[in-house]
Amino acid sequence: MRITNMLHFSEYHRFYVVRDFSLSSLDMKMLSTLYQPMVGAFAISLYHTLFLQLPSDKVGHSPIEQQRKLFLGLELESGERGRKYFIEQTSKLEAVGLLSTNRKFAAASDDYVYEYILSPPLSPNEFFKNQHLTLLLHDKVGKYMVFALRDEMVLPQLEEMNDTNTENLSVPFYELFHLNSQVMDVELEQAFFEAAAAKPSGSKPEAANKGYEYADIIRHFPRESVNRVFVERLKYESEQMTQINFVAKKYGLYLTDICRLLDEEGVFDAQGVLMLELMQHKANMVFRQDKKRSEERTRYLAKLEQDRTGPSARTGGAGSGSEEQTVEMEYYLEVPDIFQGECNQHQYNYILRNEPYTYLLEKIFSRGTVPDGLLDTLAKVDLNYGLDEAVINVLIHYIYVNKRSWSKGSIEFSVTDMLAKQVSTYEQAVQYIREQAKYKEGRSTARGTGSRSGAGGRGIKQKPMLPIVEDKASSPMSRTAEEREAMRRRAQLLDGKM
Repeated sequence: MRITNMLHFSEYHRFYVVRDFSLSSLDMKMLSTLYQPMVGAFAISLYHTLFLQLPSDKVGHSPIEQQRKLFLGLELESGERGRKYFIEQTSKLEAVGLLSTNRKFAAASDDYVYEYILSPPLSPNEFFKNQHLTLLLHDKVGKYMVFALRDEMVLPQLEEMNDTNTENLSVPFYELFHLNSQVMDVELEQAFFEAAAAKPSGSKPEAANKGYEYADIIRHFPRESVNRVFVERLKYESEQMTQINFVAKKYGLYLTDICRLLDEEGVFDAQGVLMLELMQHKANMVFRQDKKRSEERTRYLAKLEQDRTGPSARTGGAGSGSEEQTVEMEYYLEVPDIFQGECNQHQYNYILRNEPYTYLLEKIFSRGTVPDGLLDTLAKVDLNYGLDEAVINVLIHYIYVNKRSWSKGSIEFSVTDMLAKQVSTYEQAVQYIREQAKYKEGRSTARGTGSRSGAGGRGIKQKPMLPIVEDKASSPMSRTAEEREAMRRRAQLLDGKM
């Protein structure tokens, strides 16, 4: 625990414990026989004290209490000496991977709250594969004691089974079970979404900053998998681990997603080389599916919220309930023909700036209801892409006035261009459509000039006019008598007369 100012850590500060596991008899033996010699009995007592802040048959977050409870339970004296000793013991637990400590600032109490995240002890096989922990245990108890503990904790395989051929008879999940991916249970999705949002920060993709380690992958990878032997080789294949972390960072994959992709058939070839293209293809499918489901969930929750609060919740202006805003004269747009006679230019631009886009669509599609496909597309633009409603109104005006296509592809093409050009306000949107109009006008003018030049020549491509260089010294009168005599002799010589 890194504490630079002792005033920020005391028995009066509050804390809570996060735990998502329960200790088995094997875990208890690992703590008492392997971890306790390394970190000491007091650190293991602190670990058990933090563990019991939650009932042993439950996981999650403990109630928030003062750290005085920990100090009294561990019989630590109040004051700087006891605090330093407590920090020293937690640092030992953090160093061997049993504890992770976070500090959060609570605005309500204007003070720090400490979060202790417990981790389970490693299994015997994983412990003795960890070089740092094995060397530390060796320094504490000696080489022969390490051998004795390993033989006590890990029972070897019978010798007669060492050279046998193994055939995997396990049935994969999708061979026995078939899920209906077309039907979405909204309540279930919402519950999973809330549960995922409530997870501690340690559950987020680590590949976004430092990448996954081999120990993280092999710890969560199924032991019965056919690809287990290839994944174990990744410990010595740093280049393949770099490729895996690149895919994880590119598509924002969690550790469970990486393990599931590495378990897919064909991800490794016969020699155990990672097939990067196939893995990227499968990762892209996972990324697109998660993105689609999250977008649908966001739109559905927004619809539920709108139904709960009523239709007036979003009629207070295009700024999502903000105050009514005026439009400067230089950003005025012309009134389309469908609004002629109903409002003047000032009123129309006021509608674009302050009314929701559904109001504008109802006016344009006044002969019937607005198509559901168009509403879904604009809802995605509004809720998922985060485009302001005033900008969406300007986009609708641009599509209607220029008679562009109302298809999903055409709208998303324009929205993508606007997002890439950082168009986020009404004024920027007006400037954007004006630039698009100028660009279109320039292209049509250039096309018209090219067609007129082609028509004047009746479609026949003429040869270019080449410049002619005149030789001023080519006239016979410009030559001297000696030059003419030399030329005559040369001609006679060529004719054989000389």
